[in-house]
Amino acid sequence: MPLREHDQPLLTDSDQDLGETAYDSDEKVHIVGIDEVDEDGSVTPPFSWKKLWLFTGPGFLMSIAFLDPGNLEGDLQAGAIAGYSLLWLLLWATAIGLLVQLLAARLGVATGRHLAELCRDEYPKWARMVLWVMAELALIGADIQEVIGSAIALKILTNGFLPLWAGVIITALDCFAVLIAIMAVSFAWMFGETKPNGTELLLGVLIPKLSSRTIRQAVGVVGCIIMPHNVFLHSALVQSREIDRNKKGRVQEALNYYGIESTVALMISFIINLFVTTVFAKGFYGTEQADSIGLVNAGQYLQEKYGGGLFPILYIWGIGLLAAGQSSTITGTYAGQFIMGGFLDLRLKKWLRALITRSCAIIPTMIVALAFDTSEDTLDVLNEWLNVLQSVQIPFALIPLLCLVSKEQIMGTFRIGPVLKMISWIVAALVIVINGYLLFDFFSIEVKGVLFSGVVCAFTAAYVAFIVYLVSRVITFSSWSRLVQPKILTETGN
Repeated sequence: MPLREHDQPLLTDSDQDLGETAYDSDEKVHIVGIDEVDEDGSVTPPFSWKKLWLFTGPGFLMSIAFLDPGNLEGDLQAGAIAGYSLLWLLLWATAIGLLVQLLAARLGVATGRHLAELCRDEYPKWARMVLWVMAELALIGADIQEVIGSAIALKILTNGFLPLWAGVIITALDCFAVLIAIMAVSFAWMFGETKPNGTELLLGVLIPKLSSRTIRQAVGVVGCIIMPHNVFLHSALVQSREIDRNKKGRVQEALNYYGIESTVALMISFIINLFVTTVFAKGFYGTEQADSIGLVNAGQYLQEKYGGGLFPILYIWGIGLLAAGQSSTITGTYAGQFIMGGFLDLRLKKWLRALITRSCAIIPTMIVALAFDTSEDTLDVLNEWLNVLQSVQIPFALIPLLCLVSKEQIMGTFRIGPVLKMISWIVAALVIVINGYLLFDFFSIEVKGVLFSGVVCAFTAAYVAFIVYLVSRVITFSSWSRLVQPKILTETGN
């Protein structure tokens, strides 16, 4: 459906190839005051708690991806192996994630289009098809972790009565909004039961520490925070509110409210992740079990360590894990719809797109569940491979995002300035390098045999070449802009 006039980006209405939008006009939340006559559209309206409530939603849905089962496994392993020493990194990784998500929200609000749609217009067909495939692979990998996490939780809560494959079916048929509060209560209960050391916790958050033994867990903490599909998702979710994009003040107002909401949402996700990390730091740091704890056996280890109590901690862990898996499958389904519709410009009904994208995750997950139902070690290895898959995809979300939010032709007056641009690229480079280290470390251990090594080397060469191509487009465009813009200003007499 074509965008309405006031849904188009500022200063770029005539330049956009308008395609399908994330939300139809009748699906958007009406914001109080949008119909008021405003002679000076550049003035940002005063803060309103009522408006903040109306803008609340996209940021909390986005934050669920920071609490999916993959993140929880990274938390528990960081706590068990590194103790409290990586809590500072968890804090800063969350801050990095917040920066990336705010840029995604900025792109969606200022342009009225989401990242996948803009990539379709920005890149040649072959490049955007590669980006689409990479985004879909990242989404499938995340979905497998989320659905398997829910299935593991159901197996725990039924004392092993439900096998993994049955849990997968239930998760697929019962994808409802499980409130973040369930996770908060469950993991806070565990935090209270284990009674972590408050002083060590505070020192872990404030004082950076890193050792050769904990470097892999440190890389994992950073790597699992940036979820490629979540960048695409957030740029679309922010369009669910009705915004007059012809008025600079209204756009800035939306950015302000989304900034507040996203910050609060990710603060809550940080606290929940901190609960999980500290529980396993208190219970298993320095023990023989530390190196063998994974998502599958974590509940049993907790039960053996802390016993039954008023409510067995095994079931508290299961409830929290179920909430994490169930709620994060929602974000995966939404992201899949936007990614497929945006890159391919599909005109399918949303329910049909949801069915297709859901099937792409459920089918491989069912195969995994049937193959590895009784093998805890194999499931943990599989989860490591899925984390690697997520890490591989990160540049293909970050680089296009930074390229687009820097362009005046796309963002108008809301393009990011030189300072924020420099900080964003430094952060992106840091995240890419960290994940590159994770990939190198992983493949140096797992890759064996001449044939397999050759295949990995070939894919690595192609992978690096595509990243270089994406970065070169940014550099070429920046150089062209510096050369052309002064000429245009001279010819127009400005």
